[in-house]
Amino acid sequence: MKTCCITILLAGCIVILTCSLIKPSRFPYKKAGLTERQAAEHLLDRFTYGATPAEVDAVVKMGLENWFQQQLQADLPDDSLDRRLSIYSALHLSNTEVCHIYLPGFAIRSMAIKDSVISKDSVDRAVDKKAFNEQVQAYMDMKGFKSDQDLYKQFINQNILRATYSNNQLQEVLTDFWFNHFNVSFFKGECAQFIPAYERDVIRPNALGSFDKLLMASAKSPAMLYYLDNFTSVGPTPPPPPKKPATPPPGDSSMNMMMMGEASPATTKPVQTLTKPQPGLNENYAREVMELHTLGVDGGYTQQDVTQAARVLTGWTVYPISEVAYGSNMKGLVEKVGVNNLAAKGYVRDSDFLFTPNRHDHGEKTVLGHVFPANKDAASGYQEGVDLLEMLAHHPSTAQFICRKLAVRFVSDNPPQSLIDKMANTFLKSEGDIRQVLTTMVTAPEFWNKQAVSSKTKSPFQLAISAVRGLNADITDPYPLYNWITRMGEKRYYYQAPTGFPDRSNYWINTGSLLNRMDFSLALTTGQIQGIKVNLNASGVAPKDAQSALAVYSKQLLPNADLERLRTRLIPMINDPALLTSVNAASTKAPVPTQDKPIAGAPGDMMFMGAGNEAAGNKTATAPPPTQEVARATPPPTNNKPLQNPFPLVVGILIGSPEFQLY
Repeated sequence: MKTCCITILLAGCIVILTCSLIKPSRFPYKKAGLTERQAAEHLLDRFTYGATPAEVDAVVKMGLENWFQQQLQADLPDDSLDRRLSIYSALHLSNTEVCHIYLPGFAIRSMAIKDSVISKDSVDRAVDKKAFNEQVQAYMDMKGFKSDQDLYKQFINQNILRATYSNNQLQEVLTDFWFNHFNVSFFKGECAQFIPAYERDVIRPNALGSFDKLLMASAKSPAMLYYLDNFTSVGPTPPPPPKKPATPPPGDSSMNMMMMGEASPATTKPVQTLTKPQPGLNENYAREVMELHTLGVDGGYTQQDVTQAARVLTGWTVYPISEVAYGSNMKGLVEKVGVNNLAAKGYVRDSDFLFTPNRHDHGEKTVLGHVFPANKDAASGYQEGVDLLEMLAHHPSTAQFICRKLAVRFVSDNPPQSLIDKMANTFLKSEGDIRQVLTTMVTAPEFWNKQAVSSKTKSPFQLAISAVRGLNADITDPYPLYNWITRMGEKRYYYQAPTGFPDRSNYWINTGSLLNRMDFSLALTTGQIQGIKVNLNASGVAPKDAQSALAVYSKQLLPNADLERLRTRLIPMINDPALLTSVNAASTKAPVPTQDKPIAGAPGDMMFMGAGNEAAGNKTATAPPPTQEVARATPPPTNNKPLQNPFPLVVGILIGSPEFQLY
């Protein structure tokens, strides 16, 4: 009996202790002077893509801490979202399947030339482009190939739908954050096909896990290996084995050696050892993994560390996942070694990743003072790379760098160092547990400081998605919305630099961008964006005039905003005849054309389609930059009648207002 009681008591203590570890303390928003509703809105602003109607009330009802814990688990059912995504057949394809179905244009053209469907000369100089395109399309249909542009469009569409409709909002926000941190780009043709699986299999599943696992998964992904060129990085070619000296024939040995083309011992000169650049060493990934992914530019590493780290990571490449084009580089090597012999000979395969010991630098290296001894053991080379990445992932400079970026994203453009130190301390103690770091951040007083509330500017993507969510809009075709996001300055997945988009307000805001944002707001609320249905009367409340409309819709879109201040600032705009006239005048103009397909390194026809522009002589082709000049014209409604009431204009002005631009 006594033993049983002790057991129950211990079990109870364990439960209490476990709960205390999992459940954070009460959020200290009251000490910052925030009401519970204000705190709920701040929480939703930071960890979702904007509150849907009545969501603030729901968070208050369930408790802010409970809502946050629920979001940290990221396991809420998403049946409605899944139904929307079910029409996109490419979303679940492996990289290998993508490479067999969505071949880049240059690979399809090469195969068509080989099969005598088209001539090589017609690729660049086809007189009838339409006929040429039809020939290529017929060949694709016969072979079961699809345009890679369709793959990119499906991927972009699913991103918009997930951000808009997922119940696991924090996971989607963090997926965006980590993708931007470990940026890859459609602009680089080699990696473009592998980006959908990169986000799906590398970023999203690890967004709330351990940082080292996220780092390791990104390092091994074909998208990153191609984007930063580590798939080509090899160590020095090992010297050939020494030849056995030939047995000299009878007679004078010196003369015989001279006759054989060898110098006599008396005339042999000592061999000079020259330090030469190592052939094939590529430092791109080694540099960025330190500067951008882990330590930060001020993380205490040197150029020598970069070179040495690049040597450690030689031999990290892509397993052959394609017969042609990208992903086929190691095909010959694997066939030569034999698939069944890889492990025995020191090769390491992890899904689409391959470590090749014959391309690894087995010499001694030193990175950040850590010595990687010379070792001829084939299997040891892979472990060196793992050890290097683990060392970087758990470095104190990494803790500071990552926590600063998280604080910038979720708190303010200039977060207090006191908050970063708290988060970094948790990062080191928890070995990079992202959930625990976020919990430390959200339970800190600095997160709830009134100066941090509504202090950050929404990116075009955040603005568009928060507007759609705030209006409970129904998206039937996401791509026109993507075109508007691009017009406002954020061409997602096409940012070329490995830095990703800057996360600061002044990057997003200038005179032109403000005009484009207002145009988007008016286009959305007046029903002028194809593929989106907005019902402004969904609440059943019919405002009597512009002022009452402002009161109704500001409560829905900006529940804690100062209504009197909004009235003072916005009513003059609403009553401005010039603005209403400009919106009405748009109905008499021709529709503004929208790009219905993404461009990944191609002008768009079959002659140049795909991520690789073979005709231009580029094996590593990049797409042309997005058009810089954007016409400031609001696309017209589907009918040609002037607007009959000002209510869409009221809502559009609310979405375009400074209050809605901030989060």
